[in-house]
Amino acid sequence: MNKEITGKVIVVGDNIDTDQIYPGRFLAITDPKEIGSHCLCGVDEAIAPNFPSGGIVVAGRNFGCGSSREHAPIALLNMGASAVLADSFARIFFRNAVNLGLLPVICKGIREKVKDGQTVTLNLEEGSVTVKETGEVLPCEQLGDQAMKILEAGGIKPMMRKRFGKDSVE
Repeated sequence: MNKEITGKVIVVGDNIDTDQIYPGRFLAITDPKEIGSHCLCGVDEAIAPNFPSGGIVVAGRNFGCGSSREHAPIALLNMGASAVLADSFARIFFRNAVNLGLLPVICKGIREKVKDGQTVTLNLEEGSVTVKETGEVLPCEQLGDQAMKILEAGGIKPMMRKRFGKDSVE
């Protein structure tokens, strides 16, 4: 995993729940690309079709609240998100994101500091986010060693497969 991630942002609000991230009416879909095409349509139908590859979702408080639906981080990944930066995350969403290989980073106050379409650089080693357009540097929380190991492996399943010498799903 790259320790520095740069991407254009899309800004959403507080309390974005898993049904807004990936509405239940799409749960029968199994094609990853199609799953990604419905991401955040509970917030705005135009987000997924216009989301820049490698983009970063910026949110307020309690991102990913609601159900324990793993489809939410799966949809974000398949929409092309490289990370989610938020004031805070629902605990189950945060763990699901890490386990599925989506980078969730707590960065208090970021939603008030960036606008849609701006570019930010997340530096995981320094624990900072730099807003390209303003030059402002914001502190963010660093992830623990175990979470970083899981993310570096691409998720918990790839990490376990590698650990136990299995390259494919059985």
